[in-house]
Amino acid sequence: MARIPDAFIDDLLARTDIVEVVNARVPLKRQGKEYAARCPFHDERSASFTVSPTKQFYHCFGCGAHGTAISFLMNYDRMEFLDAVEELAKRVGMEVPRDTRQRNENDDSRDLYAALEAASKFFQRQLHASGKARAYFDQRGVDEHTREQFHLGYAPEGFSALKDALGTDERRLKLLDRAGLFSKNDRGHVYDKFRHRVMFPIHDRRGRTIAFGGRVIDKDDSPKYLNSPETALFHKGRELYGLWQARQANQKLERLIVVEGYMDVVSLFQFGVTQAVATLGTATTPDHAELLFRNAPDVYFCFDGDNAGRKAAWRALESVLPRMRDGRQAFFLLLPEGEDPDTIVRHEGAAAFDARLKDATPLSQFFFDELSKEVNLRTLDGKARLAERAKPLLAQIPDGAFGDLMRQRLTEITGVGAAGAGAPTPAGAPARRAAPAGANKPSLVRSAIVRLLHSPSIALSVEPPYPFAGLRQPGVELLAELFDIVHSRPDITTGALLEHFAEREELSALQKLAMQDLPGEEAHWRAELHDAVVQLERQMLQQRLDELQRKQRETGLDEADKYELRALLQARASH
Repeated sequence: MARIPDAFIDDLLARTDIVEVVNARVPLKRQGKEYAARCPFHDERSASFTVSPTKQFYHCFGCGAHGTAISFLMNYDRMEFLDAVEELAKRVGMEVPRDTRQRNENDDSRDLYAALEAASKFFQRQLHASGKARAYFDQRGVDEHTREQFHLGYAPEGFSALKDALGTDERRLKLLDRAGLFSKNDRGHVYDKFRHRVMFPIHDRRGRTIAFGGRVIDKDDSPKYLNSPETALFHKGRELYGLWQARQANQKLERLIVVEGYMDVVSLFQFGVTQAVATLGTATTPDHAELLFRNAPDVYFCFDGDNAGRKAAWRALESVLPRMRDGRQAFFLLLPEGEDPDTIVRHEGAAAFDARLKDATPLSQFFFDELSKEVNLRTLDGKARLAERAKPLLAQIPDGAFGDLMRQRLTEITGVGAAGAGAPTPAGAPARRAAPAGANKPSLVRSAIVRLLHSPSIALSVEPPYPFAGLRQPGVELLAELFDIVHSRPDITTGALLEHFAEREELSALQKLAMQDLPGEEAHWRAELHDAVVQLERQMLQQRLDELQRKQRETGLDEADKYELRALLQARASH
């Protein structure tokens, strides 16, 4: 995707009132300088969701949701990035740079979408014309409304039905080929990829057809399911079948149920369970996990109870574990062998299926149950084995209550980690020394970053090159980078500054620092920032002095070193 210039995004966010954007969707109440509400992204009783008009960003202290007006629209209205940008631009009378839109929605992509939509309509017409295909859906109990809701269709028998109907010239033939609708034999002959199959169009998050899944009608045919190949528009590891329909059917998705097959999704919808989605013939990927949680706080993985189903469930767990921020929940429902959601909902009904979901195994229990298999927890060796298996996986969980409780549970089961903080001191062991006074005082670097985050423009009073940049201390590189960003984007807000780190590990720490209560006003913060920079410069000077004096003792100094040493000693004396 083409990138919208940072300057445009900064200008857009500076002109956008995030309080207005959020308040139009979630009623806010003023609390001092900020606004608060119950978080729209997770269930809670108290108002831990805050919106700052000065910093132009939101943050939830409960689930960690945060961001600018752009990310709020992406998460609340479930918009794509470019759509959210265009929505905000319309509100403030700005126009998204034309070349960006053209690169994102270029003629080639539009033609591919049009070709796939034409194919979808062709398959739908063929379904109406085929008694055998209609009988298949009749037998499966799929009514007309559901067929239309999912744009279900039929690919006729023969090798060139689609090709003859839509490939009317060389250009169209090439488009259909690039859309993944043709196959080619060893002799180079091109023919329809989907033949004598009921068709399930796959839609992207904007409802556009991007691919197809085809299922055999006759039991003896194979393969049972056939999916479109990967194309410029379709990457199976990033898409979920039925997500578009789930979003259309639910004003707010409280849960998503991940099943294995297209017909599982369709049948659940038919019976009123309108939160079902399916992966597309592949295991649950990290991209799937992120997409699931972006759309719903609770995710249920519903698989067959056989060995293959358990393996699929474990792979799903591995993908969601690094995304288990507070407020998110994952559950696992393994069905009786030989059953699937399609058969269960038809035999038992939606209420019984819901009851099964309520009894689903929480991720925490499933995690320890699976890792404990074939481990004898009555022995020290078994407990050690479980701890070694669990630790690298638990390390992937984001900071928060869930990760803390999972590690606590591991300690309860194995005893590993029990001698941590707060454990009694063993007899005869030396007592711990009290922490020296001031040990918990924030570092100069941290103090500077906090003030810069609260009012980015104060960084403009410190001109590059930054005299502290070579200081070997945690956070110095980050502080210098923050200075550089503000100098290159002078009007940047706190929210936009945090957005710059959206895909980086520093984001969580920066988020927390930006939400700290900071007494005083901007002029006071500017003076404190200058004071911190001066002290860091002194530390940098001392660091270089120590290096030269060590070199003098060990190998001696050349003339350039001696000149630098004299200059540094004079500079230190003058400070």
